[in-house]
Amino acid sequence: MKAILEDIPSKKGTASFYVSRNIVPSFEFKWHYHPEYELTYIVRGTGYRIVGNSHEQFLSGDLVLLGSNLPHTWWGKLDDNHSSEAVVIQFSKEFIEPFLSLNECQTVKQLLEKSSRGLRIEADEFFLGKITKLVEAKDFESILQLLTILNELADKPSSILCAESYHNVISKKIESRINKICSYLQNHYQESISLKEVADIVHMSESNFCKFFRKSTSTTFSDYLNDLRITEACHLLLYTDDPINKVADSCGFESLSYFNRVFLSKKQMTPSQFRKS
Repeated sequence: MKAILEDIPSKKGTASFYVSRNIVPSFEFKWHYHPEYELTYIVRGTGYRIVGNSHEQFLSGDLVLLGSNLPHTWWGKLDDNHSSEAVVIQFSKEFIEPFLSLNECQTVKQLLEKSSRGLRIEADEFFLGKITKLVEAKDFESILQLLTILNELADKPSSILCAESYHNVISKKIESRINKICSYLQNHYQESISLKEVADIVHMSESNFCKFFRKSTSTTFSDYLNDLRITEACHLLLYTDDPINKVADSCGFESLSYFNRVFLSKKQMTPSQFRKS
């Protein structure tokens, strides 16, 4: 599966930028990109976030700023009784560049330059509330609120998501291969998956596949697959009463001992401790 180009201009119409509040049963896997910058605030939801070659778990309150044409997706859910919710702001270079030429906006300019590799930003509830209120803002007031949000974002603690070695290769063969692999793993991680099985998808030997995957994603195939499985295990531990051995089996782990070992390594606590906490 190739990263999909999302058409933002047709969604925003005559507005200067696009902001939406999305309430859905779950965040579906949608590997996509667009020329616009994007600020995504996860109001409610848990799961797995992929930005370029960054693969991390996310929780409610997740706030990420993405640069132009950076492939990304959020994938996950809460539980059967609660919907997931996100506020997404998307704005073009053409819209923001006139402001960036002003001396007063140099910190915002630096922030957007850093967003080319994705930024996870720490923010308190008061600031996140401003992002939510932007959904209801109209006309010139919406522009003022967006500029205020970006100006305040520049002073927030942040961490870069993509490894320095990441190079955006949209529409090229390497991107197509990674998309095909990640899509397959998203759909089959609950099953027993062999290295040969995945290598065959992209017509590579096992050794060449391992080198290719690590170089492209900055992680090993087994570690990436375990991250997917542990993410789902955390969801089941929190929102079901399934015994731990059933959770392990449901997430594709062939033995309880291996599940416990991987879980401890990823979460720094046992599955039982995670459920209690």
